[in-house]
Amino acid sequence: MQDKKGLYYFPLLDRKSLKMYVRLASKDVEFRPWDDLDPDLWEEHGWVPYSAIQAASRLDAEEGRSAFPAHLYDIEIAIRLLRDAIEDWEE
Repeated sequence: MQDKKGLYYFPLLDRKSLKMYVRLASKDVEFRPWDDLDPDLWEEHGWVPYSAIQAASRLDAEEGRSAFPAHLYDIEIAIRLLRDAIEDWEE
């Protein structure tokens, strides 16, 4: 899906107020959340490269923590959205 902020998907199907935006930058996919219920999240969070998400997830796993919400950052959905957008743009 796409709106004025860019390409997005719903990371939690039962919470449509939360959108995860994706973009391709510097050879890495970047993610940024938006929540209708918390508009400040957009400015507080910023764009995060998938490589940083993977590193944070690994660190939490090594330290026995599960607090990092890595499941919200779905690289396969992001890649599909980006590929579809590029195909549409090229047509």
